[in-house]
Amino acid sequence: MSRLLPYTVAVAGVMALTCTSQALAHCFVGARFFPATLATDDPCVADELSLPTVSWSKTGDFPPATQWDVSGELSKRITENFGVSIGQDWTSIRQANGTLTQGFDNFETTFQYQILKNREHELAILAGLIVDWGRTGSTGSGLATDYSLVTPTVYVGKGFGDLPSDFGWFRAFAVTGQAGYQIPTSSFDFTQNAFIPQQLVYGASLQYSMPYLKSEIVDLGLPDFINHLIPIVELSLTTPVANNFGNPYTTTGTVNPGLIYVGSSFQVGLEAMIPVNRASGTGVGVLGQLHIYLDDMFPTTIGQPLFGGTATTTPRKL
Repeated sequence: MSRLLPYTVAVAGVMALTCTSQALAHCFVGARFFPATLATDDPCVADELSLPTVSWSKTGDFPPATQWDVSGELSKRITENFGVSIGQDWTSIRQANGTLTQGFDNFETTFQYQILKNREHELAILAGLIVDWGRTGSTGSGLATDYSLVTPTVYVGKGFGDLPSDFGWFRAFAVTGQAGYQIPTSSFDFTQNAFIPQQLVYGASLQYSMPYLKSEIVDLGLPDFINHLIPIVELSLTTPVANNFGNPYTTTGTVNPGLIYVGSSFQVGLEAMIPVNRASGTGVGVLGQLHIYLDDMFPTTIGQPLFGGTATTTPRKL
């Protein structure tokens, strides 16, 4: 069943690309628009489709292996404040000696609830529960596990547009962050003869919104393409914190500087992936994503919550 997900998501993506409608709000908090970030997650429930997300990097092995990851994720609001996401990742790892390992990771679902959206202070808070289901991927390849991972997570977004006007252009900045505690359903992996650690999974982003600068602060008369860009730096980290006997408590992750182009019903993002240490990888990788706003593409049908949704005609300020 899990192997059918990429094809199902692909069909949905083709449908989305063949339809048009007027632009509606996606992750707006007041005048602030939080784009879908690539390495972390934005602080809103939404109807959206990420297809594909592609990354290329080199691992921290000696010598390093080359790794490709291709994934898709579909998010759907059940009510105005509660949503569910489903996704899966396909990984290919080629060792320096030519050995190739590839297959699907475990199937992932995320349940999210919107705790707060404060328009005046451009503040959003989201609670989530991520579940990676064991035995749903290519377990024979070693890329998926027999056990599941459960990760309660909190997401926060804050724009600086509520600062006094004296701060000028600085008010176009925004930050997002997330922190989760990853708990495996087993404490020991007998196939690898190793303990399975509980981990802190966390990250953040610093972003500068050119659309916000134009619409809320000052119109500099820049080319339209520039006015749709959001320069961004993301940080994505993982730290073992418990049940890691015999292994170092080494933090791994990447720093990702890049750009997001935001259109009326889609966005395209491209980031570099810079490892924070040797254990995280070798050299600089690349991460790219096409992201579609289903609530903008289908505002009166699948872009609405399943329960309690009403069509809106408020245009996005982009």
